Amino acid sequence: LQLVESGGGLVQAGGSLRLSCAASGYTFDTDDDAIGWFRQAPGKEREFVAAFSWSGGNTYYADSVKGRFTISRDNAKNTVYLQMNSLKPEDTAVYYCAAKTRPYCTDYVCYTMMYDYWGQGTQVTVSS
Repeated sequence: LQLVESGGGLVQAGGSLRLSCAASGYTFDTDDDAIGWFRQAPGKEREFVAAFSWSGGNTYYADSVKGRFTISRDNAKNTVYLQMNSLKPEDTAVYYCAAKTRPYCTDYVCYTMMYDYWGQGTQVTVSS
């Protein structure tokens, strides 16, 4: 399973960016499967941002991004998007796409923490 992120860049505060995560080498088709976005700012630990459970279509968001970020998918392209609006300087980080395929793991902790495959990351910088 491979994940490739794209769409990062430099944007002014209040602006928008859309990140893409293209998955290959695996067929996502059950609620055990999910794609998540995480981020890591300099000097900070990696944190959960958003996730999408593949079969049920349930979405999960960190409180810090609720109402500003939207996660969605394109089944035909096996791609998940993270639309980021009203960006703030504190959103500056490397954003990572991750895939969860662990079976029998379908609760909130699973969808926000239990990821086994990671992309290379894409830098998002929000200037004030």
